[in-house]
This record gives sequence, structure tokens and C-alpha cells, in this order.
Amino acid sequence: MALIEGCKHELEITIPVEEVEKESDKVAEEIRAKAKMPGFRPGKVPMSMVRQRYGTSIRQEALENLLPKFFRKRIEEEHLHVVSSFNVKDLEFEAGKPVKFKAEFEVAPEVELGEYRGISVPYEQPVVTDEDVNERLETLRQRKADYANLDPRPAEMGDVVVVDLHSVSGLEGEPMHAHDLQVELGSPETLPDFNDHLVGLTPGDEANITVTYPEEYAQERLAGKTVEFHVDVKQLQRKELPELNDEFAKDLGDYQTLEELKETIRNNALREREMAAQRRAKEAIAEKLADMHGFPVPEAYVDRQIDMYIERFLGEHAAQGTDPKKIPVDREKVKEAMRDRAIKEIRTSLLIEKVADVESINATKDEVDAEVQRFAKQEREPVAAVRKRFEENGTLGRIAHAIRTEKTLSFLFEHARKEVPAEPAPEENAG
Repeated sequence: MALIEGCKHELEITIPVEEVEKESDKVAEEIRAKAKMPGFRPGKVPMSMVRQRYGTSIRQEALENLLPKFFRKRIEEEHLHVVSSFNVKDLEFEAGKPVKFKAEFEVAPEVELGEYRGISVPYEQPVVTDEDVNERLETLRQRKADYANLDPRPAEMGDVVVVDLHSVSGLEGEPMHAHDLQVELGSPETLPDFNDHLVGLTPGDEANITVTYPEEYAQERLAGKTVEFHVDVKQLQRKELPELNDEFAKDLGDYQTLEELKETIRNNALREREMAAQRRAKEAIAEKLADMHGFPVPEAYVDRQIDMYIERFLGEHAAQGTDPKKIPVDREKVKEAMRDRAIKEIRTSLLIEKVADVESINATKDEVDAEVQRFAKQEREPVAAVRKRFEENGTLGRIAHAIRTEKTLSFLFEHARKEVPAEPAPEENAG
């Protein structure tokens, strides 16, 4: 076997004469059974006439059968892990002689692990302040607000305006509709354009307003867009917030006092921040791991990764109401732009798999079962039905792979050298 470059290899393969003749005879007999020629019933055409008339077809079909068969035989003999289809080069096929050809293909890369314990990573144990707790408490208070209807009058800052709206222009795909939307004028969560256009309107008024959304807006479909809406003002309301006391805590759940609720908020916030901080650290570890290992990645893997990016991109747009068929995608341009990212992500994935193999990290049956049960509960389906479907469509394997990956990243995090990020240097005053 000859190495061409990276993961691409080449094999010279010979098919014995007797195998070529045997396959050619078989194909010729199949064609003879179906051939229709004047003066002969099907299956009774002399073989010499079949070979004379269908010689090119016999040759082509015999090759199509023989080449993959002997390619597979050879890679099995050499215990190769082939990850791509093979290309045929320098084909030699003459009557009465062995068939010779060269097969070009890619194999899985050899992943040789360097040191993966003790990777240095920035990490600082998160903290939750009283101010953080009070902010979350205020969010809960806002959610428990009551809304009292007001007599019709021009809307003022501080009012809650109830509107129906639909987009007129500025959005691709289906128009956007919202009914009984509550807009709190002057709230930090309300875009300034809504404040400017709705102040002064009275229930019963209709207007066309223009709203510009910031580039970082959470809804991707609206981010960076300037959208014209038709607005129908239906009602004015006053927002009434509950007092923060023990009764408020009891109303939220199994809490006896406000202090007990605050402690739960603090613990939940700390857990969330720890998870987020550890996720960032794990991503940094994975990136460093990839940077430490420079093995080649098969082009077949890159192609599959690019296809996944495109499918994800089209899926996201479909979820927002855009027809994927109307989105032009230049695959080669996408591949050129995303190639480096794809190679790094593939390399990272292979390295994590290798660490899991070395450390004998696997998903347990209980862990997989717990995920299946969680999904079944979420979808309100019988567990047995979900498991059967997951086994059939391959989801069960993907769940096990995801669990294994996460356990391996946790292992790498546990054995990493965690360093508190350096404080940024203070800026010096010029002059």
C-alpha cells in the first residue's frame, strides 16, 4: 500500500483471469436470458451473438461487479479502516489477461495521544452575590404581576399597552403576527422604537410603525432588521407588583419564608454558573487538545462535516418560516469558508474518542435509560415506544455517544490544571 498524502492511500490490485472470465460468463448469461433478437426465443440466442452485440455492456457490468469485490477483499486482508469510496486509476482490461487497477481511497487517521492530563485552563469558581439574588427575585416578582385595565386615554410611559400587530415589510418568509401582545412602555426590555411610536396612542387607534432591531437581538429572524408593523391598540393596563414577603414565597412553591426562597435562588444560580463556567473550561480544554495534535483528517470526514453545517443552517431557517429550497447555497464556497473549523472540530471529536478508549469511559445502560425516560416524559409517550423508535432510527446510539463525550470532557476537566484568569492591566492615563 502506498501513501499518497494525509489519509489518502493507493493499492495496486490484480484480478485473476479465471475470476474475470467467470464473472463475464455470468453477466453474459444474464443478458442472454433477457436478450431479444429476431429468429430466437428469449434465452436461446447463441452466446457468440450475445457477446458480439453486447460485448461492451458485458465488459462494463463485469468490471462494476469485480472492482468493488476485489477492493473489499484486499482491504480486509490488510485490515484497513477505509472511510471513503475508492477511485479507479490505470485500469488494464484485456481479453485473456488479469485485470489490473489502482484504487485511491482514504483511511481513518492514526490518533496518537500526547499528554492530555494536566492541560492548563482558565477557571475561577463562580460566586453569587446578594445583588444577583435580588435581581432574580425581582424577575420572579415581575412574572407574578397583575394587570389592571385602565379607562381609554392616550398611552403614557409606564403603561402596559395591549396590541395586535403584524409585519408589513422588512422580513423574509411568512409575515409575523402577534395577538394581545403586552408592551410595557419605558421597560428596559422594550425597544425604544416601540416606546416612541406607542406613546400617545389610544385604545382603538391603528398605526403603521417602524422598528429597528439591534444586531445582537435574541430572535435571529429579527436581529439587525428594520421592520414595518401594522399595530392595533386594544387596551391600556397598569402593572401591579406583589410585595416581597413570606406570602409571596409560599405562592411560588414549597417555601415557608422569603429567606428560604432566596437560599434556593442562590443555590440554583450558583449551580447554573458553575455549569456555564465548566462548559467554557471544557471547550477551552478541547480546543487546546486539538491544537496539541496535528494529525491529518480525511477529506471524506470534512465533506460530511460541511454537509452537516449546511443541513443545520437550512434547518434553522426552515424553523423561522423560510423555505430552504429558496435559499441559495454554494457548497464549495461554504467548504472553503468553513474548512478550518470543520477540521478542528473533527480532530477534537477523534481525540475525545481516543481519550475515552484509553480511559475506558463509556455510557452506562442506566445513563442511556435515564435520557430515554426524560424524553418520553417530555413528549408524553410510553418509554417502550420511545426506546423502540430510538433503536430503529439510531438515536439511541447518538445518546450513548453524547453521554460518553460529556463524561470524557468532565474527566479532562477534573484532571486539568485550573488557573485563575489574570486581572486586566489598568489603563495608564496619557499625559
